[in-house]
Amino acid sequence: MAAHGWSSVRLGFVVCGYLAFFCGEIVQQAEAGCRERESPNCCTGRNNECFEYTKRKTVCYCDTYCQKTRDCCEDYQHVCQISAAIDCVVGSWGPWSSCTSPCGVGSTERSRQVSVPPRNGGTPCPDLKQRRGCFGNNAICSTAKEVAKILPDSFKRNFKDPWRRPHMLMKEEKASYCVYLRVKQASAACKLKLWSAHLVRERLVCAECQSDAMSKSGRCGGDGLESTRTFWAAASVPGCHGSWVRESSSEGCRCPPYSVLFV
Repeated sequence: MAAHGWSSVRLGFVVCGYLAFFCGEIVQQAEAGCRERESPNCCTGRNNECFEYTKRKTVCYCDTYCQKTRDCCEDYQHVCQISAAIDCVVGSWGPWSSCTSPCGVGSTERSRQVSVPPRNGGTPCPDLKQRRGCFGNNAICSTAKEVAKILPDSFKRNFKDPWRRPHMLMKEEKASYCVYLRVKQASAACKLKLWSAHLVRERLVCAECQSDAMSKSGRCGGDGLESTRTFWAAASVPGCHGSWVRESSSEGCRCPPYSVLFV
């Protein structure tokens, strides 16, 4: 009777042990994997915070990138229902753009478009833009090398030749035009004269091209280029010189008082 009682107790221990083992396995399995994560269960892209623990208490991931690194949780496919990864596909390169500098060193770039965006942890897209150096040699570059000679507007405004005889033929006068230039640099010598002292950095200056200063082409030398720095020199102030950028021009006009003239 005692032996029979001991066998029953032993059998009970064995049964409880098996039940504890299986219960433990069930609990561990329930605690492992993507289904046990708080919302969201699964994450897109690469997200190192999107992880859980396996049954062996090691880290596994529930983001789409885990398909590439092969460290997904066991229930990833079932819970997240993610299809196969799709790599990025891009189109062909477009043409190179014009050089940013019409004269001298600049840069040019080209681009391409995404045909198929990456999904489900697929290979990300490569560079969509390329840039390289260039050297602009536009036809206007020879004009950019001209140096404008300037004088104060009082020098020739309303000038009349006292020696001209009434019967002498007057040279045909062409209509004046105005150019507005933004001073970018002026030498220290410009401060020696009152009129040239106004030629300071970032000041907008009106320079008038009158008929006497025009070439056969109908323009004054060094009248500037838009978006390109050109150079000037004060004809009556030794050592006074600098650079400016042309912002606008106007045909058939005269600059306001205290401006400059091309000579």
